[in-house]
Amino acid sequence: MISCHFSPGTDILDAILACLEACSSEIDICVYTLSDDRLMDAILQCHREGITVRILSDNDKMFDQGSDIQMLHRAGLTVKVDNSPAHMHHKFMIVDRSIVLTGSYNWTRSAATRNAENLVVIDDVETASQFTNEFERLWSVASHL
Repeated sequence: MISCHFSPGTDILDAILACLEACSSEIDICVYTLSDDRLMDAILQCHREGITVRILSDNDKMFDQGSDIQMLHRAGLTVKVDNSPAHMHHKFMIVDRSIVLTGSYNWTRSAATRNAENLVVIDDVETASQFTNEFERLWSVASHL
């Protein structure tokens, strides 16, 4: 199954939150930046519930005003950053190795309120496997905070 979501508005935020709430075991998040506290709170809740959460972000973006990357690390989540000369500009999440969320949507408040963005939710194990391979590739060369 595939569903498409668009912003501005709450459509994308609601889709991400629903997938986080439905997760039963593991989440891999690969995002250029994360500064929407509503998403951070939902990710922290998953962590508190015993769900394995790994986050990979761009090293330059973790110092932006409002970035939640270091806060998530301090809360005990496993966080790595890309240190390549290029930006790690991906925006995807894999839920339980079976659902992928991907699109142009940066995980920021302005993406929800001001930007024209998109997110596609793909419930397909084969697609999730391909995204997991890319996540693992990036994870293997990224640096821990």
